[in-house]
Amino acid sequence: MAEVGGARSHAHVGGAAAGWAWERGWLEEVDHPFCSGRFRRWWAATMRLNQNTMLLGKKVVLVPYTSEHVPRYHEWMKSEELQRLTASEPLTLEQEYAMQRSWREDADKCTFVVLDAEKWQAQPGATEESCMVGDVNLFLTDLEDPTLGEIEVMIAEPSCRGKGLGTEAVLAMLSYVTTLGLTKFEAKIGQGNEPSIRMFQKLHFEQVAASSVFQEVTLRLTVSESEHRWLLEQTSHVEEKPYRDGSAEPC
Repeated sequence: MAEVGGARSHAHVGGAAAGWAWERGWLEEVDHPFCSGRFRRWWAATMRLNQNTMLLGKKVVLVPYTSEHVPRYHEWMKSEELQRLTASEPLTLEQEYAMQRSWREDADKCTFVVLDAEKWQAQPGATEESCMVGDVNLFLTDLEDPTLGEIEVMIAEPSCRGKGLGTEAVLAMLSYVTTLGLTKFEAKIGQGNEPSIRMFQKLHFEQVAASSVFQEVTLRLTVSESEHRWLLEQTSHVEEKPYRDGSAEPC
C-alpha cells in the first residue's frame, strides 16, 4: 500500500499547550533561519493560520479540512486496512465531526485535505468532497522545540496511490510550514509500510529510530539552507491561493 504514513490516533497537546505557549512569549518575532526578515513563532496561535489558504500543485490541491469533507473522510476510515496503517480506531460520524473541529482549531495541528488536481480542474463546479483523495497533517509534538513537527500523509483512494500525489502533498506541506519557522520534521511509519518509507527517503528523510514495541520506524529531515533551496525548487510550481470554506473555484 503506497503513500499512507503516520498514525492518526496520536494524542497531541491542544488548548492547554496554546495557553502555556502564550505565557512563554512564543508569539515574539524572531529571525527566520533561511531568509531575510522575521517570522512569528507559529504554533502559539491556532492552526487557523491555514483556514484561508489553498495550495495548488500539478497533481494535488491542498485545502483546509472543513465539515464539508467529513462524510467522505468518515467513509474512508471504515476501512480496516486504513485503520491498521494509520493506527486508528473507528469513529462515529459525530465523533468524526468533533475530530474535524479539533484538527481545525487546536494549537498544535495543521491539516490539509488532498484533492485530485486533475479531477478538480477538469470538472467545473465539482464539489471538493467528490475530488478528495486523502490528507496531509503536521503535528507539533515537542513543547520545548517549536521548530519540530511530525508529518503524515494518507492517500486513501486506492486508484490514486503510486502516482506521486502523496509526494507532492508532503512537499507542498513542508514548503508551506518552513516559511513559518519549522526546520525539523519526523515521520513515524509502520515497519511493514515499505512504500511510505521509500517515499519519505526520496524526500531526504533518514531513519533515526525503530520501535519493536510499536512496530514503527522514525525518519527525520533537518532542513538546512541547502535542503531549503532544494525544497523550494521542488515546489516552485505550487501556488498559494485564497480559500473560503469550499468557495474556491477550479481555475
